[in-house]
Amino acid sequence: MQETSTPWFVYMILGSDEHVYTGITTNMARRWREHSSGKAGARYFRGRQPAFLCLLEEHADRSQASKREYALKRLHRKNKLTLITTSFANTEALLARFTWSHIPLVNESLPFWRTL
Repeated sequence: MQETSTPWFVYMILGSDEHVYTGITTNMARRWREHSSGKAGARYFRGRQPAFLCLLEEHADRSQASKREYALKRLHRKNKLTLITTSFANTEALLARFTWSHIPLVNESLPFWRTL
């Protein structure tokens, strides 16, 4: 019997301060709750709140996800905005596929959008 491994996800979250946070996880719903609690999530979210999920990508293993996270963190804001815009449909599909649709997804009508 072939064992399927748990997928890893790279994500970008827009914080309440309008900065983008990038991370990896195996469960986006759990990670969103951790970030929202201000206790179990990243130190970055202590004193800030996650506002919107901007990007979600699926990867086969932790190594691939970590390499992609590193590459995304090195992008300039303008390039991040382009990536978020071009990946919107994929992010939306992954949220629906994993029944994480309760996580708020960023959209272009938000006033900060052009300043990312």
